[in-house]
Amino acid sequence: MQKTIVSRAAFDRAAAQRVLRQVLQKPDSTLCLATGGTTAGIFTRMIELKQVLDLELSRVKCINMDEYVGVRKDDPASCYYRIVRDLYAPLGLREEQFYVPIAPAEQAQRESARFAQRLREFGGIDFMLLSVGGNGHIAFNEPGADFGAHIHVTDLTQGTRRAKAELFGDVEKVPAQGLTLGIADVMAARHILLVANGSHKAEIIRRALEGPVTPEVPASVLQLHPNLEILLDEAAAQERSTRDEG
Repeated sequence: MQKTIVSRAAFDRAAAQRVLRQVLQKPDSTLCLATGGTTAGIFTRMIELKQVLDLELSRVKCINMDEYVGVRKDDPASCYYRIVRDLYAPLGLREEQFYVPIAPAEQAQRESARFAQRLREFGGIDFMLLSVGGNGHIAFNEPGADFGAHIHVTDLTQGTRRAKAELFGDVEKVPAQGLTLGIADVMAARHILLVANGSHKAEIIRRALEGPVTPEVPASVLQLHPNLEILLDEAAAQERSTRDEG
């Protein structure tokens, strides 16, 4: 487990550099990149660095880790819409280079099978950029998740739905379910970069990385991953630093 702490100003660039270093080392990498507030700035820096360095990305493949059930891909709140707009299109990726599950409510189980098939076709995940929810969820694997589970449809907690209320305009408009990689799929990634910023993430980072490995904190399973890197800004690392000094 390798941990790096940087200033908030350096956080997005440091994460972007690490992702693109993976591409330089393995140009045909399959990447899995989380969508959300933590990674939005990282995506911006990735686009800037790609342009400055004139990186060749024609062999890269990307697969998303989750999507809301019942949300159309052209809905601005969908993971599909946001990551294509904010990353894949600006990077110049062709449609065949990426896969984001699209899960209409009546076809979610069928999409689970297609999701698994595309993951196999892409050769598994070489590098995962992973963030953690306030309750310790990774992807849409909420507290109590089965560590042995693969791609599946899952219920979202009310806390997760509240956290996404602004995105959808109201908590009642946030879908009740998501289609997600399972914990077993996350742990099968060959390399994981866990990122967190802000003081609101300090406590859950401490519980995930220093507490017991338990399904009640799904991110705690990452302690068992053989190739885990952690990138925190100073605020997210504050709780850990305080304990270390004590």
